[in-house]
Amino acid sequence: MKILTGNDLKTGAVVWWDGTGWSKYVNSAADVGDEGDIIIAREEGARRVFAAYAIDAERSADGVRPAHIKDRIRAHGPTVRDDLTLNPGDPDTSNWVI
Repeated sequence: MKILTGNDLKTGAVVWWDGTGWSKYVNSAADVGDEGDIIIAREEGARRVFAAYAIDAERSADGVRPAHIKDRIRAHGPTVRDDLTLNPGDPDTSNWVI
């Protein structure tokens, strides 16, 4: 599957295209197929996102997993401390495989 990531223009937060808008959560990411470039052009033109790009990912029962380590870190946050993750109070964060 192909998903889109970028940064929110207002906050700089890492975001993921969910099919209708941008989400902070990679598990909301929608498969864009071959439409990635069209969506990126429209969304950057509307100034909702910047530095957007398409990446390979897999969806499983555990959620969406970006193929490249760089994007897995973008999705889940720093790998050095659990309290720096996107969901620091989530007990499942200790089970993430980055």
